Amino acid sequence: MKGTQQPNRVLRLLFWEATIKCNLRCAHCRRLESNETAFRDLSTAQAENLVNQLVELGRRQTVMPVLVFSGGEPLCRDDLFGLIAYAKERGIIPALATNGTLIDAGVAERIANSGIVRVAVSLDGATAEVHDRLRQMEGAFQKAIEGIKHLRDKGLSFQINITLTRNNSWQLEDVYELSRTLGAAALHIFMLVPVGCGQVLAETDMLSPQQYEQKMLEICRLDGRGQLQVKVTCGPHYERIIRQQGLHEARAETAKHNVNMPGRSGHSGSSRGCLAGLGVLFVNHQGDVFPCGYLPIKCGNVLETSLAEIWRGNKDLARMRDSSVLEGKCGICGYKYVCGGCRGRAFAATGNYMAEEPFCAYIPLDATD
Repeated sequence: MKGTQQPNRVLRLLFWEATIKCNLRCAHCRRLESNETAFRDLSTAQAENLVNQLVELGRRQTVMPVLVFSGGEPLCRDDLFGLIAYAKERGIIPALATNGTLIDAGVAERIANSGIVRVAVSLDGATAEVHDRLRQMEGAFQKAIEGIKHLRDKGLSFQINITLTRNNSWQLEDVYELSRTLGAAALHIFMLVPVGCGQVLAETDMLSPQQYEQKMLEICRLDGRGQLQVKVTCGPHYERIIRQQGLHEARAETAKHNVNMPGRSGHSGSSRGCLAGLGVLFVNHQGDVFPCGYLPIKCGNVLETSLAEIWRGNKDLARMRDSSVLEGKCGICGYKYVCGGCRGRAFAATGNYMAEEPFCAYIPLDATD
């Protein structure tokens, strides 16, 4: 076996869709609702209750979770900074995921004073032409770069997020270099999952399994430079690639020094590449709980059931944690305990979240390949 089963029931990252509102209309966005439905966002009191539930869950773990304020665009929420302060006061580690276009010097100052440990800014290309096409707003790239520079001027730790599609994958190394030049702490590379608006891109913009494989190898080479922390999200087969390429041990050593950073557990390799329902949960703007932001399997609602009860007792989450019941080629793959395949793409393709990863080119010979 290329990996061993190591159950992970520690919630490390909770992504909260703080508001459905957004100032952009990105082509690959997972959201389907419009800004007009923002009246359904959790109220301040309800959001504080979500934080309290997360604290309760975290106190029963060995580590307190990171709460990622996302959206939509979280900076569109009027009480955002009050909620960040509320979370931090209760021992929750706060992070922020933003498109960066609303960050001026004043907003950067507020973020710096809020206690946010990491800001993730999305750049879907190294040039305005590529980024603005995906973001569907002229000038979005320049505003995001300006926002990043304001964050940097305030001494904030920030990372760059990019979602790879056919339209921008050729700029991967350019985005890596741009991230390094800007002073980013990390580059997080997201592999497109066809949900929300991204369903429209499935036929035209999804990389093929073979293209994914080649991009994973390219990412591995970039990762191997050691100049920038690199993480692949929604591309669990990268855990296979780094083992095949001998990069796993070096990454595990690096991870030990990043235990409090969003997306880093300090135990590289101790959990599957797909963390949906294992180390990650997603709560939408109405309080519905999902295994991740790309897998539309509702596991409960925090207004009706506590987060701890959902985390410990939901049957769908329990099933996703059991790599031994993966189906298709994932079920016989020797890497299934370190990869697991993307459950979101499996569900989008088949309606079965335990089916084989449809965008993996690897063909296992048998269960001990």
